[in-house]
Amino acid sequence: MTHSFSLRLAGGAIALAALVAYTPARAAAGRAMTIDDLLGVVRVGDPQISPDGKTVVYTRTTTELKTGRRNSDIWMIRDDGSAPEAAIATDKNESSPRIFPTLPRRLAFISNRDGVPQVYLAQEETRGDHKKLTSAPLGVQAPLAISADGSKIAYVSDVYPECPDLDCTKKRADEAEKNPVKMYRLTRLLFRHWAEWRHNIRHHVFVTDIELGKTVDVTPGDFDSPPYFQEDAGIAFSPDGTEIAFVSNREGNDREAWTTNNDVWIVPATGPSTELRAGGPAKKLTSNPAADVNPVYSTDGKTIYVRAQRRAGFESDRWYLDAYDRASGTKKTLFDTPDRSVESLTLSQDGKTIYFSGQQEGREHLFAVPATGGAPKRVLEGGAISSAVEANGVVAYVKSSLTASAEIYRASADGSNARPLTRENESWLKDVQFPPPESLTAAGAGGAKIQYWLIKPPDFDPSKKYPVVFLIHGGPQGAWLDSWSHRWNPSLWAAQGWVVAAPNPRGSTGFGQTFVDEISGDWGGKVMTDLDAVFGAVAKMPFTDSARMGIAGASYGGYAVNWIIGHSSRFKAAVSHDGVWNLESMMMATEELWFPEWEFGGRPWDPKARAQFAKWSPHLFADKIRTPTLIITNELDYRVPVDQGLQMFTALRRNGVKAEALVFPDEGHWVLKGLNSKAWHEAVFGWMKEHLGP
Repeated sequence: MTHSFSLRLAGGAIALAALVAYTPARAAAGRAMTIDDLLGVVRVGDPQISPDGKTVVYTRTTTELKTGRRNSDIWMIRDDGSAPEAAIATDKNESSPRIFPTLPRRLAFISNRDGVPQVYLAQEETRGDHKKLTSAPLGVQAPLAISADGSKIAYVSDVYPECPDLDCTKKRADEAEKNPVKMYRLTRLLFRHWAEWRHNIRHHVFVTDIELGKTVDVTPGDFDSPPYFQEDAGIAFSPDGTEIAFVSNREGNDREAWTTNNDVWIVPATGPSTELRAGGPAKKLTSNPAADVNPVYSTDGKTIYVRAQRRAGFESDRWYLDAYDRASGTKKTLFDTPDRSVESLTLSQDGKTIYFSGQQEGREHLFAVPATGGAPKRVLEGGAISSAVEANGVVAYVKSSLTASAEIYRASADGSNARPLTRENESWLKDVQFPPPESLTAAGAGGAKIQYWLIKPPDFDPSKKYPVVFLIHGGPQGAWLDSWSHRWNPSLWAAQGWVVAAPNPRGSTGFGQTFVDEISGDWGGKVMTDLDAVFGAVAKMPFTDSARMGIAGASYGGYAVNWIIGHSSRFKAAVSHDGVWNLESMMMATEELWFPEWEFGGRPWDPKARAQFAKWSPHLFADKIRTPTLIITNELDYRVPVDQGLQMFTALRRNGVKAEALVFPDEGHWVLKGLNSKAWHEAVFGWMKEHLGP
């Protein structure tokens, strides 16, 4: 979904091969998908391609159904017709593979095999001989970057910012671990994030010289680099290896908690040839008051490409693609039209083309734009395409759909010759019946076309009447895409015997920025008219039973559920997962302060915001709710804190409404652990079946 309050056809010729998505051969009639099918999916991702374009490495994650334990390994596949094979596989987790530019059979990767995650090096010819490169006291995390000459690696690690070296950080961490008093002393805002407390440590970028074994913190100080909410913002070496480009919000303590002003900074990476050291203070490249992230150097080092927004404080603004000239400091936007948000980017090996993924009307495609600027062209069509990389005229990427889990693909750089490299889940997908999703529209507020996905149950009989479940996405600036989900999977919901509708109302991404903007300050307005239009259209279908309709959603989707059941009695059952209930109390507890300030025009004591809270807060309509509701809330959820669900549960029970609550003490905004996910699905589906029937 684009927004973190969440559960992230124009241009160009497309080769025919790219139009045909990989779908396992399936029998005309197959069995229904099960919860164990979803949990047991082999997950692949993060493809990396060798400089000659002939080898792709990627992560492969399996789940043990009995224990819920997941294990991530690194696999590879060559372009010689051979089957994929394990490159680095242990009983610990290996992730973030990166191929050395000068040594295509050498990898850097992150593993927790010695406890906390560290960077390791591997040579393909010596599969078991992995050199441990780092010894960061608080571990290492992605992103990883390797200099063009293969001599240096940059990565992210946490430190105590007042410590002069890593020995000091280790000592502080050991003291905290041994101290029987587990107290948080808060001296600034932005003290927790997602599911962890971060009250006294910072992300810093480190560079290690592989041959010399020297390591330096190139972003010292009381700053996060990358910032809290953009941990995937990227770090990059200049082509000559002398500079590091990174992202940081340096607005100052407290202010960084309510601004989105993430900037790209440049810092020297090397000193004298005998010692690696910081060569000088960081210099800010971008002056934009909104967010700038994901720096990428041109092949000659004269330009840095950046994903950038335009409006300060609005994290769901459109992402543009800007190019900064290093000599003059001038900025050029590579394209203004069409109105397409750049979701990710990668530079072609020859430096002439930038590939980026972008959403469009319920799907995510791969586009290409000249590095000098111009109109983008669509080169590969989703489903949903992400994580594209290119080398020697070959693109490797991840693709999924509503009826097929993610696989690694390759194609020629122009989009031709697209084919899957992996078929990890073919063995069970071929046995499952997936009725094809339909993309439909209804007339919403102001006559706008509101796209929605309709998924029918297996063995669908048009002469029968089926219960209906409407799934409301989070964000609210997000979308239901033609993509596979490991959490809220519409095909699995339909497999329970229901017709499922997944609407993309106001606020949904991929339909132009104006459509996205029209939910801000209007959470219960036009978007609800849009949703009601979809509800009405589906209820009138000859095979749906309008007397047996349910609704479910998470985060903003949970908010929408809470609001709707306080204003309508049409639904026989509801599920609200981590939904916003009391806008005013949530605003001062969430870790993401800029979001409610943008959405509602200020803070609770500001007159405009106060009026918005009174107008749009679901808790003020608790007396109108009669719908049986299952509430899920999690103790480690610092985005929509646990009290939101507990307040709602208390209100409904106090008012005599049938309500139950699930509280996961070891989960955050999402339920991610294998056995927890199984319990979640069983409870949610059980609730709906109790009230709607199969």
